[in-house]
Amino acid sequence: MRFCLTILVLAVPATARAAEFHFENDILPILGRYGCSASGCHAKSEGQGGFKLSVLGSDPEADYAALTKEGRGRRTFPASPDDSLILRKGTGRVPHGGGTKLPYGSDDYRTVRNWIAAGMPFGSHDAPHVVSLKVEPGERVMGQNAPQQLKVTARYSDGAEKDVTRHARFQSNAEAVATVDANGLVLTRDVPGEATVMAAYLGEVNVFSVMVPRPGAPAKNTQPQLNFIDKLVDAKLAKLNVAPSGLCDDAEFLRRVFLDLTGTLPTAAEARAFLADAAKDKRAKLVESLLDRPEFADLWAMRWADLLRVDRGPLGHQRAHLYYKWVRGAIATNKPFDAFARELVTAEGPVAEVGPANFFKVMTKPGEVASTVSQVFLGVRITCAECHHHPFDRWKQTDYYGMTAFFATGTTTNPRTNKPVYAHALGGEMPAADPIGDRRVPLAEWMTRPDNPFFARNLSNRVWAWLLGRGLVEPVDDVRATNPPSNPELLDGLAKFVVENKYDVRKLIVAITSSRVYQTTTAPNETNERDERNFSRAYFKRPDAEVLLDMMCQSLGVPEKFQGSPGVTRAVQLWDSKARSDFLKLFGRPTRLTACECERGKEPSVSQVLNLLNSPDIQAKLTHEAGTVSRLVREQKDDAKLVEELYLTFFSRLPTADEKAVGVKHLAKRPANRRAAAEDLAWALLNSTEFLFNH
Repeated sequence: MRFCLTILVLAVPATARAAEFHFENDILPILGRYGCSASGCHAKSEGQGGFKLSVLGSDPEADYAALTKEGRGRRTFPASPDDSLILRKGTGRVPHGGGTKLPYGSDDYRTVRNWIAAGMPFGSHDAPHVVSLKVEPGERVMGQNAPQQLKVTARYSDGAEKDVTRHARFQSNAEAVATVDANGLVLTRDVPGEATVMAAYLGEVNVFSVMVPRPGAPAKNTQPQLNFIDKLVDAKLAKLNVAPSGLCDDAEFLRRVFLDLTGTLPTAAEARAFLADAAKDKRAKLVESLLDRPEFADLWAMRWADLLRVDRGPLGHQRAHLYYKWVRGAIATNKPFDAFARELVTAEGPVAEVGPANFFKVMTKPGEVASTVSQVFLGVRITCAECHHHPFDRWKQTDYYGMTAFFATGTTTNPRTNKPVYAHALGGEMPAADPIGDRRVPLAEWMTRPDNPFFARNLSNRVWAWLLGRGLVEPVDDVRATNPPSNPELLDGLAKFVVENKYDVRKLIVAITSSRVYQTTTAPNETNERDERNFSRAYFKRPDAEVLLDMMCQSLGVPEKFQGSPGVTRAVQLWDSKARSDFLKLFGRPTRLTACECERGKEPSVSQVLNLLNSPDIQAKLTHEAGTVSRLVREQKDDAKLVEELYLTFFSRLPTADEKAVGVKHLAKRPANRRAAAEDLAWALLNSTEFLFNH
């Protein structure tokens, strides 16, 4: 049967067949469909099994050469097409590490086989190319556990259209809500929410959006709306048939906002005073007071120093400290964020005197600077476009090198095409020449314009994520058409607020913390217990490594000593990311080698749990003569008062009646060693979920 099929196909004249084939339009989609040109297969940096392809077919000429000219001609053998190595391995007729990929006799098999038989033509460079994709349907409201087959149509430069569904790549950005298989079949799951499914083909992308409401009776929202944020969140929740949880109590708000804004816990005295205050505006007044504390500048300077890579390694001690002081000073004085960005991007002068100029010493290559600026200030990742089209977005190599050209001293050239690329902003048209003078100036002006599509949204999204525990776009520095915000109207509303208030970060923080959404309890109701993206309730947040260490030191009353950092009493104040600390390393402190938020570890581990339970350092603080427990045991002779003070110290709240009774009973069991009993109680509070998470 195989012999007859071969004779039948070869009977077609090769010259007639050659005119019908185009390598980029016909063969590359097949290699992409079966994963051959994926980064985990032959598109790895070193290739696979001696055979290397470009990522997702981004370099057709190189892929053509690899298939037709390398491997001693065994990969494509026009004299006997079926014996070509690419077909023998693809069909599993000879051992192949990737397994059987290309079904023998399938349409794709015949296409590749006939292309080889036709002499492996590359095709004309002037042939029509794909300019856009259409996904049908574009959006749908679907029930739970329901299927939807997608259709992907490619539009070519000559106006022609072609169904390319079977060769498109698909990916869901929220698999808890909806999954998609390799053939474009979407299947919703039993979690209410929204998902965006990406379809990609030959460098172009488009999306299908699905909303999955909660089934059942209409959810009743009885919660107040305190500002525009609540209205926009509630509108989205209504579409999902989800009701928000109620407001958190004063103790929850107190602890939450202290940790979010300053990285510290309120003292027991501060907690008592706030809980006893009957003023209706006490929450707003608390936020305003925290914004003026030096601890606010310490915490938020640490966050921006991570992203802007304040790193002693490449800078040295003095210049890194100067760089950090500039960052912290800008936050302490509430410098408008647009001025902050402009000052950094256009910095010039001696690096020993001008703090932000050190940004250009941490990253010395124009491409690295461009990628960092894009990721930190625009929330857009363009690094992968250095070598190939972005696999999940519209950015191409010309976009990457267009941004790179802003920081280059000469003419920037696309290494694949050897053509010059002139400085131009993301999404803009390339001009006929580079700007005259310092190219960074027009870049900074474009970035901070009120109508910039990225800048204010990126700031809003980052601040929202730092306060709410996750971004409206998540990851926060991966903004793209195929990863849209969970609430686009809210992100637009926040960005508008930022622009109208002249990029005042503190006013943005006040607006968010004044909302009911920020002040919602973590306790779910029957409609929102599975919601993880729409802010119908507050989410548990794991404190940053530095904040967690400071929380422990503050609660136990014994500061940490940091080698080589005299005068630093809190981990959040450590401007030097290289300062040694086994605890900070274990709990995910970033190394500041990249500008990615992903550098900061958030995942729990067994090692972390064992450290908290058994650490000699924590035990030493717990039992320290000058520590909190020892002091409270001396000051509070009444066991009930001692339990209250411990709860206020660790949890920022008074114990419930049951908790107080258990604590008093425990202390009463060991009257001869009351301090040891109190240490046991403090150890239990320290290792509780309530202490270890911000909620």
